[in-house]
This record gives sequence, C-alpha cells and structure tokens, in this order.
Amino acid sequence: MMKRLFKFYLVIFLTIFISCKKDHVTPTEPAVTPSMAKDSLYYIMKEWYYWYNMPEAENVTLVSKDNYSDPYALLEAMRYKALDRWSFVADYDAFLDEFQGSFVGHGIRIGLAKDNTARIASIYDRSPLFAYGVRRGWIIEKINNVDLAPILIANDQTAYSNLLGAQQEGITNVFLFKRPSGTDTTISSTKTSFQVNTVLKYDTLHLSNGITGHIVLDSFIDQTPDELASAFAELKGDGVKDLILDLRYNTGGLLSGAQILASFIAGNGIQGSVFARLHYNDKHPEQDAKSTSITKFITTDSPLSLPRVIIITTRSTASASEAVINGLKPFVSVVTIGDTTHGKPAGMNIWDIGEKYIMAPITFKLVNANSEGDYFAGFPPAKEESDDITHDFSDRQESCLKEAVYYLENGTVSTKSLEEFKRYQVISEKHVWMNNAFIGKPGPK
Repeated sequence: MMKRLFKFYLVIFLTIFISCKKDHVTPTEPAVTPSMAKDSLYYIMKEWYYWYNMPEAENVTLVSKDNYSDPYALLEAMRYKALDRWSFVADYDAFLDEFQGSFVGHGIRIGLAKDNTARIASIYDRSPLFAYGVRRGWIIEKINNVDLAPILIANDQTAYSNLLGAQQEGITNVFLFKRPSGTDTTISSTKTSFQVNTVLKYDTLHLSNGITGHIVLDSFIDQTPDELASAFAELKGDGVKDLILDLRYNTGGLLSGAQILASFIAGNGIQGSVFARLHYNDKHPEQDAKSTSITKFITTDSPLSLPRVIIITTRSTASASEAVINGLKPFVSVVTIGDTTHGKPAGMNIWDIGEKYIMAPITFKLVNANSEGDYFAGFPPAKEESDDITHDFSDRQESCLKEAVYYLENGTVSTKSLEEFKRYQVISEKHVWMNNAFIGKPGPK
C-alpha cells in the first residue's frame, strides 16, 4: 500500500514540475496520514531541495524522519536555517484558496504609524470594512474596546491574534475608528469570505515632465494578470511616459505574474530576452533549461516600453516582487524608494500530497540576464523613506510617493527628508507562506 501511494505522489510531482499545472485527480488510495506525508517530504527534500548538501550539521540526508511525528516538524529539522526562511508545508485547501483569491477576514493590513497610532495600512475593495468607507490612513483606536496601539508597540502578535479571533467567517469585531476628519465612528464588522483585488490602486499623476502612471500591486496570484492587463491598457491609453510601481506590501506569489508585470514595463522590444534564470541543485541541472516559458520577457497588448521605473519598496517587498526588480535591471533603469527589500533570491516548485498537504521547499535560485542574484540582504533603496500610513497611496504628501515624484521631476533623489527614517510595523491577515515565488500550483478543486 505504501509503495503505491509513493508512486502516486511521484506522478503528481512530475506533472506539476514539468507542466507547471496539475489536472484534477481524485485519489483512489486511502486518506493521506501525517506519516505518509512525512515520507514524501523526506524524499523531496533529499532529491530536490536546493540546499540538500549543506555542511554536516545541517545536511538533510543526516536527518532521521522517524524522529518526527509529521511533515511540519520534519521540514523544520531539514531546513537549512542559515539561509532558508521560506520552505513550508501547508494545508492543501488553504493554499489553493489563497491563490484563487479567496480571502476570509476583514481584508485589512494594520500598521503602527509614525505618531504611534494604529492605522489601516491597506484594505481590499470587497472587504466588509471598505463598504463602510474605511480607507488607508484611518486610525483604529480600539478593537472590542481594547486599545490597539499598545499591542502594536509591544509587537505582541499573540495578543493581536487573540483580539481579532480566528480567520473564519462569522466572527464579529467592533472597531472604534477616528476618521481623517477627526470624528470617531464605531463599526461592527463580521469576517466574511470574498475575492481580493491584487491591484489595490492605479491612476495617473500629472507632473511637470508629463503624465506618470501609478500602480499599487498587492500580490501575484491567479487574477493578477487580468487586473494588470486592465490597468496597463488604461495607462497606455492615457499616454503615460513614466511609472511609479508600489510593491511595498507585495510579498510575492506566482513567478509567472512577475514575468508578465516586467514585460508590461519593459515592452515588446525585448520579447524573448531573459527575465530570470533558474538554477536547481546539482542533482537536476537539466531543469535549468526546462523553465524557459516563465523566464523570458513576453509580448503584451499594452506595453509601456519604459526606459526607467520607480519602485516603492519595504521589507515586505519579497520574492516574486524582488524578481521584478532584478529581472528589469539589465534592460530598464530601476530606482527604488522606501526601505531595503526582504531578500529572497530563490523560489520553489510545489507538491500536492493527496490533496491534503502542499509541500514547497526551496528548489532553485534566481538570477537575471546578467547572472546577477544572491541578494539575500535585499535591495537597498536609492533613498530611504518611511512607509507613511498616515496618508493614502495616491496622496502627494505620502512620504514614499512624494520622493518618487521628486525623482521623476528632478532626475535624482532629494538630499534631505523631512523626518528621520523609521521602519514601522505592518500586520497582515495573509498567510506567511505567501512570501515566496512559486512555479505553478495545483489545479482547481
């Protein structure tokens, strides 16, 4: 029985790995147990993990799988902790829902602002609070009659999670907001299920040197290409000559989405040029050449063909977002404003284990057309500017946007900032394993 299950997993693995998608298959074997999943992970890590052969103290081949009760514990033991902050095991349904844009919650990011107030950092258009008029910059004084700012100041994640409750439909929280006008309002919000928008905002800015496009992109998931196509079609129709791309909260997702975004920016003139090269471990060098469908610039219907792009970044700008920065650099002048990025020049293929577990170890490193990679320390900005959640994304007084505009109008960053740079905390309802660059995903449920 165990031998047949293992062969079944191997077939699933090869389908995802080679075609980057999986046809829906109804398992004929018994339900997958933690022990079965643990055996599959052990094989995957020894065969495909990028750092499978690290020094003896952390060599995955020296780990005994029998010492661990489930794949979650086994992965933690086998992970190369010196570099790998990202490999994960996840629930199959939760992972699939995330990539199909299904979200359960209030649909907000909450941050601690420069004045030590808790504020909305971002909000999805279909979230329950958006319908009440809540927007980025609104102050949250209390949730369920508990002061929120002290919890964020203490960086008490447990207290925050306990305050808002589980990420499931039907849970109601009572928010006391202070509107931008200075008036208070109490809103009772019930967590619901809805489809997220990954393009949080797009508009144009009329600057002294012409019309500039402005896009705020949240992630790279299933619907991102269609949303980007709509945004870039409108920006191209408006005749934009520059672009400010806001990736400050974009923690990653599908590498194919990053490829499409970079292609819209760089234009069809470099179609077929290398966007990214993938380097697998020394057991599978043949795979380096098999991923070309998602590693080259492609033709788009609304190319901007820009000589430069200004990208707003924070420490949350990760993985697939960093691949956009790195992939564009050989072809486009890339200027980043804000904070140093996360630092993840690596990605993963994914394995569906019996439609119960998703396994996603790091399987490759990323470099650009000039073979530049290894940016584990992240990309430092041309100018440090704090994430100013006291203003909405398109507000010209928002610190990062203001500096990006300055650069476009003056050809250089400003020499001084009005305020000292400080990194402010932002908390999301999203799963932490979204901070990645993925090759493919399982098919529909």
